[in-house]
This record gives sequence, structure tokens and C-alpha cells, in this order.
Amino acid sequence: MTRVAVDALGGDNAPGEVILGALDAAATGTDVVLYGPAGLDTQGLPLVETTEVIEMADKPAEAVRAKPDSSLVAAVRGVAQRDADAVVSAGNTGAMLAAGLLHLRRLPGVMRPAIAVPIPARQGPSVLLDAGANADARPDHLLQFAHMGAVFCEEILGVANPEVRLLSIGEEAEKGNQLTLEAHQLLRDDGTLNFQGNAESRDLLRGAADVVVTDGFTGNVALKLLEGTIKELLDALREEITATATGKIGGALIRPAARRLRTRLDPDTYGGAYLLGLRGLAVIAHGSSGRTAVANAIRLAARGAEHRVVERLAERLPERVGV
Repeated sequence: MTRVAVDALGGDNAPGEVILGALDAAATGTDVVLYGPAGLDTQGLPLVETTEVIEMADKPAEAVRAKPDSSLVAAVRGVAQRDADAVVSAGNTGAMLAAGLLHLRRLPGVMRPAIAVPIPARQGPSVLLDAGANADARPDHLLQFAHMGAVFCEEILGVANPEVRLLSIGEEAEKGNQLTLEAHQLLRDDGTLNFQGNAESRDLLRGAADVVVTDGFTGNVALKLLEGTIKELLDALREEITATATGKIGGALIRPAARRLRTRLDPDTYGGAYLLGLRGLAVIAHGSSGRTAVANAIRLAARGAEHRVVERLAERLPERVGV
């Protein structure tokens, strides 16, 4: 059985919602081990005791080195020591990246790990990366992100010859800042990618491409804008439907479709994102994750381990990046 190490103290709703989500994931067949302080009521789940916690406001690299017995660092170390197959945390994203680099280390040839987030597009999921691991990036980093995303789509999502696009302010090749202009040139000249040019953010939910590449700053802004817009629209629709008697009657008729739409678009459905490019499997969950999101993030981590995400990237990336 796949074992997932879970940072019990990570996120705004920890440890309560994290424990409940872990229980839900365990009930559906995932072997879950929690990392947290002695005396934590895990409701029967195994606990690896830790003595420290990394806060959201902590400086990531400093905190990882200063707090080696924090729940986040210990959970990552559990994967490095093969005590678990994957790790999940809704805690400090920068600390997860720093701990991953320190204990899991990068795959051969990988310059920068990237956060790969599934976007629930109408034509099937797209993969957006980087979604926050690297606020600053070089053009060659974006080229490598494209290769990691393409391998991920081929090997894990089963997409043959995935279409790759670069997120920019216009579809034309000459539009964008210096980073996107230079990255566009590298992507176009690569020869092994199915690069089809630029994509605009307005097309992300429509299905701009199988792989959408950008730097971590832009990707994180785009992701949070999408999530916030989806939530506000769905909440506003519910309020309008329940505001009048006529609306309630109509709402009863469209309720099944509305529920399907909410399930497809709700970020909690995916729960988290893979941190690609490391020698171990790490999943980063939303800081605001509740029970459902945590459970789904753990299941996502388990699926990644079962599908050998890390091993497949390690096998395929050298041939793609010339290592």
C-alpha cells in the first residue's frame, strides 16, 4: 500500500481539518502517517512525533535549516529516507521547496523544480507550470518547465504529443516582456516540443493547451485569480437562486448540473499540485485547505506514487533536456 507522509501542522486549518482529511483518505485505502507534536489526537492514525513548526510567515530557507524537527521538514525527510512514498503539506510553500531541495534533491538535469497545477478546462485538464515555486525565472527555465510538463502529460495523463503554449499578454509572438519573448524563441527553436505559440489567460479555463508554461510569479497570480473568480461566481449564482421563490424552483431544476459544475471547477476537487523535478514526490496543498481538499491532496500524492511520476520524469527528462 502506498504510504503518504502528511504535515499535520501545515495550513490555516491545521491540525483539525488536516487530521479529518487524512482520516477520509485512509478510509479509501491510502496508508497515511501524520507528522506532528506528541499528544496530537490523530484519531487512530500513526504519528511521527516532531517538536517544531514552520509558520507561514517564516523565511523558508532559514526556517528549514533552523527547524529540522518541524512537522514539514520531518515529513519531507520521511520520503527521502523511504519511510513514505510521498509527502503532502498545506504549509509554507517556500519551505516545502527548500526542504525538497535539501532532502530530496533535484533530478539529474533539472535546474529548477516547478509546481504543476491541473486546470479544470472544458476540454479536459491542462497543466499550468510554474504555479509558484520560482517567482523569478530565466528563459531556459521556462523551456525546461515545458519539457517537464510535456513528459507529465504523456506519461501520467496519457496525452500523446501534448500541445505546449507560453502564457503571455497576446497570441502574437512579438508580444510580452523580455522573459516571454526570449522564452518564446527557445520554445519555438527546440524542435522536440509541440509548441504552438502563446496563450492568453482568458483561455485557461477553455483549454488553452495541454501544457501552459510561465514563471512562478505570473502562474501563481493567474491561478489565484482563477480560483477566486470561480468561487465568487459559484457563490453569487447560489445566492441569486435562493433569493426568490421563483429562483428556488428554477434552482431545483438545475441543481444536478450546478453540482457537476461546482465539482469540476472547485479547487478542492484536485486538492493540491505536484512539485515536479525532485527525486521524491511532493504535493503542495492550498494553505486554506479544508477536510475535502486535504483528502484529495493525499489521494493525488498516492496516485502520483502509484504511477511512478518521479521515476518516469527521471527516465524521460534526460532525453528531452540533453543530459
